[in-house]
Amino acid sequence: MRAAGAGGRGPRERLGEGLFTRVAGPDGARRRARIHGTPGPRWFGPERPVRRVHGDASMFIGGLSALLLQSLHPLAMAAVAAHSGFRGDPWGRLQRTSTFLATTTYGTAEDAEQACARVRAVHERVRGLTGSGEPYHASDPHLLGWVHVAETDSFLRAHQRYGARPLSDDECDGYVEDMARVAVELGIPGPPRSRAELAERLTAYRPELAVTEEAREAARFLLLHPPVPLVARLPYGVLAANAVALLPRWAAEQLHLPRLPLVEDVCLLPLGRATTATIRWAMAPARRRVTSATG
Repeated sequence: MRAAGAGGRGPRERLGEGLFTRVAGPDGARRRARIHGTPGPRWFGPERPVRRVHGDASMFIGGLSALLLQSLHPLAMAAVAAHSGFRGDPWGRLQRTSTFLATTTYGTAEDAEQACARVRAVHERVRGLTGSGEPYHASDPHLLGWVHVAETDSFLRAHQRYGARPLSDDECDGYVEDMARVAVELGIPGPPRSRAELAERLTAYRPELAVTEEAREAARFLLLHPPVPLVARLPYGVLAANAVALLPRWAAEQLHLPRLPLVEDVCLLPLGRATTATIRWAMAPARRRVTSATG
């Protein structure tokens, strides 16, 4: 029998609630009830791959990897560095992102449309110049397309490597198709709709990618100076190291991040799977979803 802690909660419940609060924020329970409990049609039914991917603990690794990959586009990184507040309020940014993912994945169609409209309005206001004087505008469909393909590829890679139930080939295509539904609503024309198209689109962006000082600072912040308490540094380090290992090799090389294939296969991958399994175990009692913790 598991010994109960304060308030009758055991270590599993305390860990799960701590993770939930970090990802969802103090008002997460209310938002979760609204997203899952509001009646009405959804964009995605229970059988859709996007629900399985976004509800798995592998998203912790996929999300970190996506941030590193996205930083390679100088215009996208300039916009993030100047406007997102990821350094001053990293948990707030995570909570806003998790709310958006939860709403579009599990919420009603009406709420999903409103969430996308809010993001479009924010993007419309985000504009400026890079350090070299090149203009950027967050609502640029081409720039939005880069963010979309980097996220989709990273989330899917993470699920296939660390997820509890990896998708079949057809389901992988289905996931990319599901993500395209959200992309169109955000103002991205012609998003990829299969894994093959996703790979082609990533390759097409490569000539535009480069490591800027903002990208190096973001990598240092995420990997060396994360905003987590001391007790969580070790498991976070495992997640972060696996996020680096998840990157396409060319992306890791551009960011000058070390890759040791033998170490990754023998040590890092098992540790990553064990850590995500622990997160999954901790979140299970309340039937919470990791990335949709607000859902």
